[in-house]
Amino acid sequence: MEILIKNMVCPRCIEAVKESLEDSKVAYDSISLGKVSLLSDLTPDQKNMLTHSLESKGFELLESRTSALISQIKSLIIEQIHHSEESLGENFSTFLAEKLNHEYTSLSRLFSQVEGITIEKFITRQKIERVKELLFYDQLSLSEIAFKLNYSSVAYLSAQFKKETGMTPSEFKKNGQAKRISLDGI
Repeated sequence: MEILIKNMVCPRCIEAVKESLEDSKVAYDSISLGKVSLLSDLTPDQKNMLTHSLESKGFELLESRTSALISQIKSLIIEQIHHSEESLGENFSTFLAEKLNHEYTSLSRLFSQVEGITIEKFITRQKIERVKELLFYDQLSLSEIAFKLNYSSVAYLSAQFKKETGMTPSEFKKNGQAKRISLDGI
């Protein structure tokens, strides 16, 4: 049995969910961003304990198919942009459609209805947060960042960055500790 959990956006989230599972005495096989494979069905008491434990840590046990699908879309995008070292090699629409076994147009329509923004806008916001992180740590040049995040050019990255943040990447770097947004807040 699988359960889906909203707001899992990083490896530390996996550790926090693992702790909640253990506290609730729920046997599991594996944990990944947004998803837990259980060894058996949850008893009503386990479900109640797990729900409260997760909520106290900022997570949510997803019940509806729609919420679960939206959470999976977000988790796949976040995983790819923030935690994967390999380039995608295809566009996000193909990637999401194949991973979720749904037509991209239906995924896109559903995401927009529920979240109020398009998948493309969500991807852009995630990429901009990743660019902010990479600029903040100052380990890569802007052209290396553009390449890493599959931007067609540094100019396109800079234009998108300015549109989203109101400043150029250079201004962001000069600003020092400019505002970064947590992944679950995007």
